[in-house]
Amino acid sequence: MSELKSNIPDGPLAQKWTKHKNDINLVNPANKRNIDVIVVGTGLAGGSAAATLAELGYNVKTFCYQDSPRRAHSIAAQGGINAAKNYQGDGDSNYRLFYDTIKGGDYRSREANVYRLAEVSSNIIDQCVAQGVPFAREYGGLLDNRSFGGVLVSRTFYAKGQTGQQLLLGAYSAMNRQINRGKIQPFNRHEMLDLVLVDGKARGIIARDLVTGAIERHSAHAVVLASGGYGNVFFLSTNAMGSNVMAAWRAHRRGAYFANPCYTQIHPTCIPVSGDHQSKLTLMSESLRNDGRIWVPAKKEDAEAIRAGKLKPTEIKEEDRDYYLERRYPAFGNLVPRDVASRAAKERCDAGFGVNKTGEAVYLDFKSAIIRYGKEEALINGNQNPTDQEVYDYGKKVVENKYGNLFQMYEKIVDEDPYKTPMMIYPAVHYTMGGLWVDYNLQTTIPGCYAAGEANFSDHGANRLGASALMQGLADGYFVLPYTIGDYLSKDIRTGKIPTDSPEFDQAEKDVRDRMTKLMSGKGTHSVDYYHKKLGKIMWNKCGMSRNAKELQEAMDEIAELRKDFWENVKVPGTIDSKNAELEKAGRVADFLELGELFAKDALTRNESCGGHFREEYQTPEGEALRDDENFSFVSAWEYNENPREAKLHKEELVFENIEVKTRSYK
Repeated sequence: MSELKSNIPDGPLAQKWTKHKNDINLVNPANKRNIDVIVVGTGLAGGSAAATLAELGYNVKTFCYQDSPRRAHSIAAQGGINAAKNYQGDGDSNYRLFYDTIKGGDYRSREANVYRLAEVSSNIIDQCVAQGVPFAREYGGLLDNRSFGGVLVSRTFYAKGQTGQQLLLGAYSAMNRQINRGKIQPFNRHEMLDLVLVDGKARGIIARDLVTGAIERHSAHAVVLASGGYGNVFFLSTNAMGSNVMAAWRAHRRGAYFANPCYTQIHPTCIPVSGDHQSKLTLMSESLRNDGRIWVPAKKEDAEAIRAGKLKPTEIKEEDRDYYLERRYPAFGNLVPRDVASRAAKERCDAGFGVNKTGEAVYLDFKSAIIRYGKEEALINGNQNPTDQEVYDYGKKVVENKYGNLFQMYEKIVDEDPYKTPMMIYPAVHYTMGGLWVDYNLQTTIPGCYAAGEANFSDHGANRLGASALMQGLADGYFVLPYTIGDYLSKDIRTGKIPTDSPEFDQAEKDVRDRMTKLMSGKGTHSVDYYHKKLGKIMWNKCGMSRNAKELQEAMDEIAELRKDFWENVKVPGTIDSKNAELEKAGRVADFLELGELFAKDALTRNESCGGHFREEYQTPEGEALRDDENFSFVSAWEYNENPREAKLHKEELVFENIEVKTRSYK
């Protein structure tokens, strides 16, 4: 076991990034024209990185499996993006954002990276406003803010409930400018299947054209992986159906360490599972917790009557409702962090107070907000004695302006009007804090291979605060990677084009073809989805919201058995050298079957509870997470082994010099 060096610069925390930028090597504009960079993934992190690198003068190739970068999963982010601009005048600052993010991650992230994230956050908003992103504005013309879980200030900038889409269109427009200039060469409907190393450095990728099935070689002086997270290892998640771990996992197989795979976020406000026919889950933005109040019936017989269809939630009196988050966490109420809110919902449902047919749902109720806003609007409009209907109409309009598209989405899916009947929600797999290990420069353990956004592990520790994903993706792409990658590329100004007819490319392409041939040779009758669903059930039941040693060991054994069966019996129709969506899925599920076992191993070796990793053996008498800072204040970085349970652990010790590490409390 070796200790990892993260190359964090010396000096005071607030000066580290500035000092680092002053010290690192640069590439002059004339030399940038001779350097090629591959960017895999064109969501917020990849799109912003590609646009910025091309603007600087590098020759960029982008790869995405969608038909357009506009379809990246970043589009699904609804609620907002954090930045420490303090427009509300409520006490926000770079330090406050840094502190909230470290605390929200349960003290399992690097101080230096998180402070840098807070420091560049304000620049992101200015960048996006300049691109025309239509952020909400308050009456004075300044950008509006709302609050998200785990904070006591309003720092979340938003565009109704479609913030991710608007930010992605901004990054995409910046990309398009570079495509038109010839500085970005886009390869849409392409999937990266392997990373190519030459003399130990990342020098290109093997990709498959998903329309023709052709296998292609692409070379570059550096490769940036911005391919998102691995939440679909659970099969049912809020991620897009195509989201996968392939790019990151293939880099892991080539030597990039994989960090903290067990840190997965369960989002508390998702539309509950309706049956076995489902293939994905729908997220209701956390921003709804600003105005929605979460509750279950206080009496078990009321919950049973609701489940039986004999009682409606609107018929339950106020005194018979248990607003359990407000009761348990008075300081933060409904705006506790996601991991805390998710476990609290599970606890109530497990105790028999769940409210849908499966017993796995709680209510998110907007009645109080509609009345509060309605009374305020009536006064603004000079109506001193409004009727109940007028109050409702006024209040509904305010809520509609803030969250209208989210309410429409809920009504389409559930066929109930959330203005009149409380929404039903339940936790679901959402975001992954684990990912490829990177140093302060966002470089993996493979020289020349970088990871940005959700594909790396870098900023969120054991739990991500809401509205921080968009912040990290754009911080990495616009304001961090374009500086740090130059330090590495400054040594390549005389290298010249990297040839693709080398033995290394020959071997990598052979490995890819051999793997696909093996996938096609299964003798059974089971589909790829059959195995993916089985894996998902193991993961959710034994590695989900709570874990214990016995079930984690069982999960490792069951996944190993399932993986063996998959390679022998999966049925993949079609051919390799043609359009073949089932072959695409098979390659991704094969990677998930390896990742799943490493995930369980990582959770089994971390004998503590922290953030999204809740071990039942390690909890306080009140049922809160119990960390072990003495023995587990480190990043787990795993070195690849064909047998995931034999992967080698490398530790990066976490040192906190600027904040006091203490029990995370939201009471």
